Amino acid sequence: MLPANPIELSDETRRRRLVFRCWHRGMREVDLLLGRFADAHVPEMSRGDLARLETLLDIPDSELLAWLTGAGRANSEDNQRLIDAIRVFHSTNPTVQDNNRS
Repeated sequence: MLPANPIELSDETRRRRLVFRCWHRGMREVDLLLGRFADAHVPEMSRGDLARLETLLDIPDSELLAWLTGAGRANSEDNQRLIDAIRVFHSTNPTVQDNNRS
């Protein structure tokens, strides 16, 4: 059985769990925004950054989506810095569009 406290997990297990959580929150829009960011950044994040992202994942989807879309401001400076990083990531790494769809 895995320890409940993420700090007690191996770094590799903690990173895998965090990426999974980012992709499987419930609201598809939030999953896409967080999941793509996590795929790109979690492998290089420091332990402190991992802890900040884990804390961010405790925020309800509706509130988090408001922060990510700019309709609201995060509840702390740490969360706002992370939200800003996610927004910058998506502005510089747009998804590939399939122009052949009818």
